[in-house]
Amino acid sequence: MRQKPVTAPELLRMKQRGERIVMVTAYDYPTALYADQAGVDAILVGDTLGMVIQGHTTTLPVTVDDILYHVRAVVRAQPKALVIADMPFLSYQVNADEALRNAGRMLKEAGARAVKLEGGAPVDLIERMVAAGIPVMGHLGLTPQSVHTFGGFKVQARQADAARRLLDDARALEAAGAFAIVLEGIPSEVSAAVTAELRIPTIGIGAGPHCDGEVQVLHDLIGMFEAFVVKHAKRYAEVGQTIRGALEQYAREVRSGTFPGEANTFHQPELEDAEKWKS
Repeated sequence: MRQKPVTAPELLRMKQRGERIVMVTAYDYPTALYADQAGVDAILVGDTLGMVIQGHTTTLPVTVDDILYHVRAVVRAQPKALVIADMPFLSYQVNADEALRNAGRMLKEAGARAVKLEGGAPVDLIERMVAAGIPVMGHLGLTPQSVHTFGGFKVQARQADAARRLLDDARALEAAGAFAIVLEGIPSEVSAAVTAELRIPTIGIGAGPHCDGEVQVLHDLIGMFEAFVVKHAKRYAEVGQTIRGALEQYAREVRSGTFPGEANTFHQPELEDAEKWKS
């Protein structure tokens, strides 16, 4: 576990030192505690909670209040990792004033230390957030809030012109003051070029091995999300199977009368004779 809290500027220093950045999602107190104990550098309270926690098929239904609720739970674990709050769909696209207010709530009300915005967000919006003291992480490539525009969860920037636009967007985000950029669902060749071009760190997910760091959805890593399997994730455990097996054993023992047993039972000897007290 880290001794000092990780800050947005520290991620830049990590890139300068050639240290790869470890980032993972977490949505509640216990998983944030485990992630921090494992020594991750950053925890993203992602709008992916709409899929892996709430059961939606996309991230679009997630609200600002949803993110605030889960950020608060994560922050209660007092992680040293940098806690980043995702800005959900339509929380920053309507107008700049509303966007600034919503981003500010993530820090002021919930305790996040940075926010993440998808897409080539307006440069002036990011500049305004940064000027207000809100560290901003960008997110390019396969941006899940644009799933309907893309026609599904598909790899982006496969053609030269699209790759060029992504690089231009990355340069613009850096110039606007973003402290890092997530690159999702793009060819490794593109992420390598973008990473080499930028001074700020890139955090990959489905973007190959050449980014400055990696972010993955916790539930993909530990085998707790089975709706579909994503190529970019590696399963390091099968926690879902463990939970299912434990509950099956619990159900068998309750039905057979072997649980609760003596080890799980409280006694008060003077109350053994119920006839003396029940009436």
